[in-house]
Amino acid sequence: MTATKATNTFTFTDDDHRLFAELRPQILARLEDFRRVQPEQRFYELCYCLCTPQSKAENADAVVKILQERDFERKGFSPVAVLRDNAHYIRFHETKARRLLKAREEWLHIALVLDSTLSDEQKREWLVENVDGMSWKEASHYLRNIGYLNLAILDRHTLKHLVRCGVFADVPNIAGKARYLSAGDGFKRFAAYVGIPMDELDLYFWASEAGLILK
Repeated sequence: MTATKATNTFTFTDDDHRLFAELRPQILARLEDFRRVQPEQRFYELCYCLCTPQSKAENADAVVKILQERDFERKGFSPVAVLRDNAHYIRFHETKARRLLKAREEWLHIALVLDSTLSDEQKREWLVENVDGMSWKEASHYLRNIGYLNLAILDRHTLKHLVRCGVFADVPNIAGKARYLSAGDGFKRFAAYVGIPMDELDLYFWASEAGLILK
């Protein structure tokens, strides 16, 4: 296993500080939205995170709204046609449709784990090990979207910004538990250095690039 290449020179520019200050009210409002997610919405947030890998977040959001309107959790119909619709196309729609159906079948067990006394980190690891399609990134993303904090969400966009800010010398390989957690520790150290919570930085990196704050 190749170790994550960290640096000792963190950088958060004046422009970063200025733009973060401008965006922070929106960022805090979005995090508050996550904290207010109701228990009955958690299943559909899981569906969203199972749809997002290698697909547009906007498309995944549109798909989940349709699934919710059609009461997918209760009715359990095949979602393939919804996922492959060109209006909101989801890549690997057949595989992801199977994952959505499996998550629906196992939802009561998943919900029990979410409501358990396991630590946030233990819940994330359980999701990775037991929910088909859940990577470390997607498990972190899912838990953040239902109100959990301080679990690093690492993808190519975030990692690119962390390289820009001097956290890593180059984009690290985050495949597997050890690599992902090692890179997450680098993100945590940077957040502590700049005095901004990791969850706020994650949304800032997205907003500074995409121009909007998604989930």
